[in-house]
Amino acid sequence: MARVIVNCQLSLANAALLLAACGGGDPSGPSGDDLTVELSPATATVIVGGTTRLDVTVRNGAGQVVAAPVTWATSNPLATSVSGNGTVAGLAPGQATITARTGTARAEASITVPALPLTGTEVPGMASFDQIMPALMVKWGIPGGAVAVVKDGRLVYSRGYGYADLETAAPVAADALFRLASISKPITAVAVLKLQEDGRLDLDAKAFSFRPDLMAPPGTTRDPRIDLISVRQLLWHVGGWDRDVSGDPMFNPVSIAQVVGVPAPAGCETVMRFMLGRPLDFNPGMKYSYSNFGYCVLGRVVEKAAGMPYADFVKSDVLGPLGVTRMRIGSSIKEGRAPGEVTYYDRDSTVSILGGGGLVPLPYGGFYLEALDAVGGWIASAPDLLRFMTAVDGFTTRPDLLRPETILLMQTTAPGVWGASPYYYAMGWLRRPMEDNWWHDGSLPGTTTLLVRTGSGLSWAALFNARSTKPNSNFAVELDLALWLAVGQVTMWPGGDLFH
Repeated sequence: MARVIVNCQLSLANAALLLAACGGGDPSGPSGDDLTVELSPATATVIVGGTTRLDVTVRNGAGQVVAAPVTWATSNPLATSVSGNGTVAGLAPGQATITARTGTARAEASITVPALPLTGTEVPGMASFDQIMPALMVKWGIPGGAVAVVKDGRLVYSRGYGYADLETAAPVAADALFRLASISKPITAVAVLKLQEDGRLDLDAKAFSFRPDLMAPPGTTRDPRIDLISVRQLLWHVGGWDRDVSGDPMFNPVSIAQVVGVPAPAGCETVMRFMLGRPLDFNPGMKYSYSNFGYCVLGRVVEKAAGMPYADFVKSDVLGPLGVTRMRIGSSIKEGRAPGEVTYYDRDSTVSILGGGGLVPLPYGGFYLEALDAVGGWIASAPDLLRFMTAVDGFTTRPDLLRPETILLMQTTAPGVWGASPYYYAMGWLRRPMEDNWWHDGSLPGTTTLLVRTGSGLSWAALFNARSTKPNSNFAVELDLALWLAVGQVTMWPGGDLFH
């Protein structure tokens, strides 16, 4: 316990201020009483992103606990902050002294903020990743993440950074599971193309013909153009919906359920029924507009063409042949986390779309993850995500799941849509043809992800358990730049293969 005793001098200048702190009484009475400030604990460790509470007690000269205003300060605002109730937050690695003061009396506590933990195998020559990624996470307040890198089909780097859970200070394992968000779309696209390759699905088939049982809500009119949308157009995001015009129905599960007349939250099929009663925003095939809903429909196409649930087909025919067994559709609630899955963090809270009343953290009830299965619902580790990547990358360094002609088809885009753009959205991937780079990113409350395949034989997966814990976060943009910077500082790529 840190304890400092300071004389409570009742001069004319400060008598009014310190009278209450010294236990009251007549200011003209006896002076020289001692004021004691007690602060506990005297030393503490606070992880980056975590907090600890310091307890303060003020006593008068008679040893009585008295109410007194206390002000707080930190000697190192880069490492810690302290709130008015004594809660200390770890901001960056370093040391700080926290001071609690009332009048001229004060007490101090010493705080240590340790460096972010790193897990996985330290790889000679890859120190740039070990340095750049934790620094970026500290800058933007991202609790935990994992990065894996493949060179010519070999897993040459796989490490976890920071904390999988701030309450327990559990570090992120190199093979920890994270929500993938929209990196789920390449997985869905590969499932569609696998069915096409096996002769079980025609990409030019009309997407809504697979679910003739779904009807628009009563009192609405079905846009006839909906029945012209092909599977191929959904893969390219040219189906006819523009979320900037009509909104994104995948994140409105409560009101959609009310319109359709089913219990909330709305699953993908309920959203499809709702959208059958809404007009398209443009003619199918006429322009690109990123559509989460389009990939929701593709998940149902996969189910009908495969004759089994979407996730079951992906596990059996896409992931199974690669030896990937831990990938699955995630859970909307924290209690539903898979073994080895991280905890997700965000600045904001919301009323849960799952009911129950009260506010919940945005990652746990702000959206319905199960309805996003084919859109953004998968969870995976960074190494397993690269097992998937190397099975569809078109390189000969590892066997591909798809035939060469199918991989070429996967790289095509909608004709007449992208013009002279140096990049375009293909089937499940953004592609820059000049460098032959493919990529997809993902973002949800509590999630930032990035998967990159370069034409030079490199691929990397980066997964994090937050996207916005500080105002005006620019983490996602800086993440891409940081990874390219880390790659550029590798002078000699290591041998060996961490896949084995």
